[in-house]
Amino acid sequence: MNLEQALTRRVPGAAKLHTGRSRNDQVATDMRLFFKDACAILQSKLRGAGRALLAAAEANRDVLIPGYTHLQRAQPVPLAHQFLAWLEMFERDHRRLGEVADHANWCPLGAGALAGTTLPIDREFAAKALGFVDARGRARVTQNSMDAVADRDSFIEFAAACALTGGHLSRIAEDLILWSSAEFGFVRLPDEFSTGSSLMPQKRNPDACELLRGKAARLQGNLQTLLALVKGLPLTYNRDLQEDKPPVFDSCDQTGLCLEVLAAVLGGLTVNRERCAAAVADPMLLATDLADYLVRRGVPFREAHHAVGAVVRLAEKQAVRLDALTLAQVRSVHPGFEADWAGVFDLRRAMTNRAGTGMPGPAQVARQLKRWRKRLG
Repeated sequence: MNLEQALTRRVPGAAKLHTGRSRNDQVATDMRLFFKDACAILQSKLRGAGRALLAAAEANRDVLIPGYTHLQRAQPVPLAHQFLAWLEMFERDHRRLGEVADHANWCPLGAGALAGTTLPIDREFAAKALGFVDARGRARVTQNSMDAVADRDSFIEFAAACALTGGHLSRIAEDLILWSSAEFGFVRLPDEFSTGSSLMPQKRNPDACELLRGKAARLQGNLQTLLALVKGLPLTYNRDLQEDKPPVFDSCDQTGLCLEVLAAVLGGLTVNRERCAAAVADPMLLATDLADYLVRRGVPFREAHHAVGAVVRLAEKQAVRLDALTLAQVRSVHPGFEADWAGVFDLRRAMTNRAGTGMPGPAQVARQLKRWRKRLG
């Protein structure tokens, strides 16, 4: 209406601008255009963060760390394998945003307030002019005028996609926070994204990563706002829907900002190779490989699992490393152990044996790095 008034002062014919239109279908159209553009922008920023992850993975492909379950050391994995796991998250986010853009790619213009118009408008022409077309260039026009102005699915889907991306960013940030702590010491975050304490001069706080965690809650809140906003609304338009825009605009801005920050943090990340090597040298990390050793000799896995558990307890009782037990000691637990049993604790061989698709063996990691180089350019 502001545009119409301003134009009418210059060109009287602009008074016809609103012919066959309502604010309802115009705003619905504008927002669908916004979602198509916003999804493309966030997809580009996801690719930027993905390229930073890939660079970090390539630079540290020979570094091994303990993988964790329940925040307890579990099994050894290449650091690159974990970085590539984060890339898989971002790839799903990228596809999800593409789906949101596709769902928004239907033109509601011409639906009017809720019942269209008696004037002979050409909705298909308008849809093509605004870029609401399918892969073959055919117009995509909403098929129900009431739904066209009442529908807020794209708002919710966009906010949900941002919230999921935020959740992934938060999980990445949490790993980086843990790894940068004195207790882990696997990485050092760049100074530009860390701050000192106002009291304690020795502190290096991982502020940027903590803010990434906090932003995830904000993005989830935006999604919840939209879900609550529409849950009890009758068709078609209600003034409540004026509140649908701040959450999606904020989700767009905050998600984009977070992706830019993560890319910059990863670009300045330093890996402490010595600390990683010390952590992954624990032979307990290969206890499952020891069970597999027995399985290859025909021992049922459950029996092998119990036997290795007993060997672990024996090492703990003797206060020695798992690989420091004698052959006689392990054979006293299970006769399946032979003279080559300690060869299981060769870390390089253990990783090489993980050769199946999606596993963290060197051949598979190299294959995945090649795949991502091709995909990300």
